[in-house]
Amino acid sequence: MLHHATHELSPAQLEQCISFYEALGFRQVPVPEGIGDRAVWLQSGPTQVHLMPQAEPSPAARAGHIAVVVDDYERAVERLRARGHEVEPRRPHWGAPRSYVHDPAGHLVELMAWPPGEA
Repeated sequence: MLHHATHELSPAQLEQCISFYEALGFRQVPVPEGIGDRAVWLQSGPTQVHLMPQAEPSPAARAGHIAVVVDDYERAVERLRARGHEVEPRRPHWGAPRSYVHDPAGHLVELMAWPPGEA
């Protein structure tokens, strides 16, 4: 099980990124003492995304991405589009609809309707 992925972003992008991941079903959770002033943690099921605001964030990798299985794929895509995000449909794998979208900090996120073996 992958527990979390960490993304650096500028402080100005933080609220937009929180909103983006909330549209995918993530909710903010408490962070450990000592890092609460420099991190925001979001969780969906057992998986977390850690947002780390930085004065000079490292650029997002072009092809590197995280993949998120969303509870209601069509609804998640609709929510993101309604918030102005460009969602790019991709070829289905194992019959599962999937797409790519960038979070407000430029990180590539793959959306999946279900994981392999769970049609």
